[in-house]
Amino acid sequence: MEGKETMSTQSEKIVVGKFGATYGIRGWLKVFSYTDNAESIFDYSPWFVNQKGEWVEHKVESWKRHNKGMVVKLEGMDVREDAHLMTNFEIAIDPAVLPELSEDEFYWRELFGMQVVTTKGYDLGVVTDMLETGSNDVLVVKANLKDAFGQKERLIPFLEEQVIKQIDRTAQRIEVDWDPGF
Repeated sequence: MEGKETMSTQSEKIVVGKFGATYGIRGWLKVFSYTDNAESIFDYSPWFVNQKGEWVEHKVESWKRHNKGMVVKLEGMDVREDAHLMTNFEIAIDPAVLPELSEDEFYWRELFGMQVVTTKGYDLGVVTDMLETGSNDVLVVKANLKDAFGQKERLIPFLEEQVIKQIDRTAQRIEVDWDPGF
């Protein structure tokens, strides 16, 4: 296969989708996008696929809508058998290709690992995940081992000003107005 390069440095990558089954005989694959707007996965280039422990770069040659999904043709992948080897592989991008955000905006991934404390100084734990509920996003906070309230995990609504009082990127800390017993 031509048109692919290996990343010698295993830098951080962000998974934005995955390949599905092959489509046709000319190397096309179905694509499942994890981005908010499914088609915006094609705005990010190049794509990286973890093959045998190394990030391999792939460029999108063409894509189109098909039924209720999307299919993609990668450069240098011209036969069904080559495409079939990519089935179920995750599609990742380099974080550098993401648009810059303003000071008060955050990508979810930036919040992971941040310490969460109440406005009164109680340490609630560390952000391990985010949930999208429809009405608002929710921080999943893994509590400290010896949490005084016996909590293992807390779900805290990501409501700026109401609950989220301050996010400090430098200190890796989120201050919240939240009852530690809840």
